[in-house]
Amino acid sequence: MIRGAYAALKPVLFSLPPETAHGAVHGALRTVQHTPVEDALRRRFRVEDERLATDAFGLSFDSPVGVAAGFDKNAEVPSALSALGFGHVEVGGVTAERQPGNPRPRMFRLPEDGAIINRMGLNNEGADRVGERLSSGPTPDVPVGVNIALSESTPAEEAPEDYRYTYERVADGADYFAVNVSCPNSEGMRTLQNRDSMEAILGALVDAGASPLLVKLSPDLPAPAVEDALEVVDELDLDGVIATNTTTDRPEGLRNPNRAERGGLSGEPIESRATELVRFIAERTDVPVVGVGGVSDAEGAYAKIRSGASLVQLYTGLVFEGPTLARDINEGLLERLERDGFDSIDEAVGADL
Repeated sequence: MIRGAYAALKPVLFSLPPETAHGAVHGALRTVQHTPVEDALRRRFRVEDERLATDAFGLSFDSPVGVAAGFDKNAEVPSALSALGFGHVEVGGVTAERQPGNPRPRMFRLPEDGAIINRMGLNNEGADRVGERLSSGPTPDVPVGVNIALSESTPAEEAPEDYRYTYERVADGADYFAVNVSCPNSEGMRTLQNRDSMEAILGALVDAGASPLLVKLSPDLPAPAVEDALEVVDELDLDGVIATNTTTDRPEGLRNPNRAERGGLSGEPIESRATELVRFIAERTDVPVVGVGGVSDAEGAYAKIRSGASLVQLYTGLVFEGPTLARDINEGLLERLERDGFDSIDEAVGADL
């Protein structure tokens, strides 16, 4: 019934500017959060099956399917998202300073391509406000991660202190921390994926006690740069890698005219590329990998898991498929585990390596 309701509502939402539609959905989630409606959603959408449960970087997850950073920038609706069946929620990106982001319009749908282009520019309320919200509100019953990014006004040489400030403000309310050095839409971050910068930023966070600590990489990095990043992960004993962020590339075959817009591309066009990078990373490190990029159904999630992802995340798929997506993926994962003779998600992780 809810899938049908979203199908009926989708043309209305898609008639609105993407950011306006996102705000409307966000508002609806805020309205039901911590109410009996949320409890009803949880009963309808959560798939309770121990075969879906997994442990990664010291945390326990009831499901491997989570919400990627960007959907809930200011940590306003993590509990409502968990009620939709997601096994974890990553909020942010959060910066030390409050930021308005880039001028609008800054988000563009490509419906024929199952894709979105955004140049949001890390708009968020800032670390002080987000940290307060995380530590003071009721906590969801799933792990909540915080994606930490660089303030636009901070020079690259001051980045370690900037990231540390944000970490210290959100530390009490988060279960893990993801270091974003790969956002393509923030001028200050475009030089941070070199080895020296990564070592300085991640080292400062390790010294500050950030744990579990993951790093989020770009799909646009050449293989040698990915290998350099993984050496830093090993040297600093980080807890995991998230692959991938959005891409500035435009694959051949995109049909919607919005393909000409600047910004990071997400969704179906980057799915295979993201899965390949998950495999590349999983073959070169022993830390858990979180697979992101183009996940919109159980088959895509399962492909990333078999390629080495312990967890998967999505955002764009939720826009196109609606609120039943996590449940549909989890049910589809159970079918595939049974088909392939696996007793758990853990057994399927890296099966194709």
